[in-house]
Amino acid sequence: MKKIIGLPLMAAVLVLACACNQKKDYRSWPQYKGSNENIHYSSLTEVDTTNVKQLQVAWTYHTRDADSANHSQIQCNPIVVDGTMYGTTPKMKLFAIDAATGKEKWQFNPFDSLAKDKRMFFIMNNSRGVAYWGNEDDKRIFYTAGSYLYCINATTGKTVNSFGDKGKLDLHDGLGRDVKDLFVTASSPPIIYNDILITGTRVDEGQHAAPGHIRAYNVRTGKQLWIFHTIPYPGEDGYESWDDPNAYKFIGGANVWSGFSMDVKRGIVYGCTGSASYDWYGGKRLGNNLYADCLLALDAKSGKLIWHFQDVHHDVWDRDIPSAPALVTIKKDGIDIDAVAITTKSGFVFTFNRDTGLPVYDILEKPVPTFTDLVGEKLSPTQPYPTLPAPFMRQLMTEKEINPYLPDSSKQQVLKALRSYKNDHMFNAPSLQGTVVFPGLDGGAEWGGPSYDPETGILYINANQMAWVIQAIPIQTKAAANETNLEAGQRLFKASCMTCHGVDRKGSGTFPSLININKKYSTASFDTLLQSGRRMMPAFRQLKAVERKAIASFILNVKAEQHKPFVDADSHKDDPFKVPYSIVGYNKFLSKEGYPAISPPWGTLNAIDLNTGKYVWKQTLGNDPEFPHGKEQSGTENYGASVITKGGLLFIAATKDGKFRAFNKKTGKLLWEVTLPAPGYATPSIYEISGKQYIVIACGGGKMNTRSGDSFVAFALPN
Repeated sequence: MKKIIGLPLMAAVLVLACACNQKKDYRSWPQYKGSNENIHYSSLTEVDTTNVKQLQVAWTYHTRDADSANHSQIQCNPIVVDGTMYGTTPKMKLFAIDAATGKEKWQFNPFDSLAKDKRMFFIMNNSRGVAYWGNEDDKRIFYTAGSYLYCINATTGKTVNSFGDKGKLDLHDGLGRDVKDLFVTASSPPIIYNDILITGTRVDEGQHAAPGHIRAYNVRTGKQLWIFHTIPYPGEDGYESWDDPNAYKFIGGANVWSGFSMDVKRGIVYGCTGSASYDWYGGKRLGNNLYADCLLALDAKSGKLIWHFQDVHHDVWDRDIPSAPALVTIKKDGIDIDAVAITTKSGFVFTFNRDTGLPVYDILEKPVPTFTDLVGEKLSPTQPYPTLPAPFMRQLMTEKEINPYLPDSSKQQVLKALRSYKNDHMFNAPSLQGTVVFPGLDGGAEWGGPSYDPETGILYINANQMAWVIQAIPIQTKAAANETNLEAGQRLFKASCMTCHGVDRKGSGTFPSLININKKYSTASFDTLLQSGRRMMPAFRQLKAVERKAIASFILNVKAEQHKPFVDADSHKDDPFKVPYSIVGYNKFLSKEGYPAISPPWGTLNAIDLNTGKYVWKQTLGNDPEFPHGKEQSGTENYGASVITKGGLLFIAATKDGKFRAFNKKTGKLLWEVTLPAPGYATPSIYEISGKQYIVIACGGGKMNTRSGDSFVAFALPN
């Protein structure tokens, strides 16, 4: 193994440490995750360890647009500015309510601002938050609905027509290549530096994906100011990390979908990118693939790269860095170091000096497996491992890790399956035989991200501990001679749909079954769905009408069309986007009863002292209501994050069991819990109005087949 970088000794540390570490006030929640530092921290103390059990519902706001039939969600972390709360609904409406009472002031419906022909193709994405900018009487809210970044008057709820195209920007524009038919939206809000609005995007993760370049706009006019190419152009640093000199023309992804953090004093914006597309096969993108899977430090004024760190080289595991970094201060060798910390799906925590990118704790490049049975693939021979902190979760599922609560026959079934898969290293590549991916596709860490206590230096991470199985399958990339619509539909299904819906169309992971979908969709409405997308489903507008018709004939079982010849003049041509392999689905490693194959806990909460790199405590998080187990809590998969208070508390929902909990942040002891109207897969917000402290959580449910909800619920101490 090779030590790649480490922190210099005392003299250099003195130069790199912050000369002026000013105390900040964290009494409100004016932006996503609470502050520019993205640390989920509140300095309020009215609610503390002695009285948290007295919390009760202060108000409930119903958005009135949940869709239980389609498992709608609310992942929004609302903000509070001048006594008004701003957030988003399951159907992507923007709202303003009185933060003390929950009384609605206005709602903005993005459908109303679109022409009728564009409403048909509106993408129903998830929104995790909004951004605020104000200057005297000019107060604005920015958020993304569908492919549009909207600028809304914070007082009236109307579009600010002087911004962009009558109050909105199409995120397809300004990426440097034609992506009008590709999926482009944003699940996290932009971040604002002075009068500069900086945004990332969520793009498709399949074969046809837009590039994830970072863009900045004038906050008043919407004029694009700069772009940072996350897939570098010729002459730019990082271009040499792609073996194909034309990769920048057709490779997508490498996008900041999880939001940003900002050091305003330094003028540095920090963001983390996802993997390059296609997620599971890199034969069309050989090389380390900068700046995919990177922590980036950019000059906020110009977009120029200051430094970067890549946590996975040539990613074929979908190991996006799943959340924006936390800006922290670490005391090492008696010196305060302003640092940036990231938590990863692999279960690692990496920490770096904010100015230079030098790691606070050494990082080693360790040899990893390079064998692959996928033709054309070439893996990186090493991957980076931090020396401290230790991983916050298990990183290998051994036979000893088989769920002990399963019936004996199921244990044998799981054991047989485990022995049939590749499973001796967490960096085994996807394979034709099937590869156990653990840490799983949703981490480790997920999009909620870590919380940090600036008074103690402790970082808090909620983690998933679920094993998945990824199995590659060859796909036909060109039309066969004399294909019928049915044969073409089956081929196109494997290339475009099978990854999510499974080889048998019964669904996989959180993606729904397509069996009997013809009872829900007509040929026309299904064609509209393919072109518009819906929530987690991207739009497939890159498919031509004849291709969509062929897919419909297969999925909807339109027998009158199936035996007609498939006629497409371009179907025999080479397409640089198309790859020779797909996967049979996003499949959790489950027993025949549908229970996790891996032993509990399936969700944990971890406290790490960043000053030492040592763990303070670890706690099981949540209890799966569907699994029969012993007296101990099982933990559950969790989505959303915690928040920390000066009053000694850690608040978190996030779990499948629909509880909202408060822990003692020093000890990890559970102090309070309440059942929410629907699971809170979101991050809470904490704020103060007229001296009274409120804690609010979005209760949208929907994930993991839980009930959907439409409410934001605020808790406070009784008057």
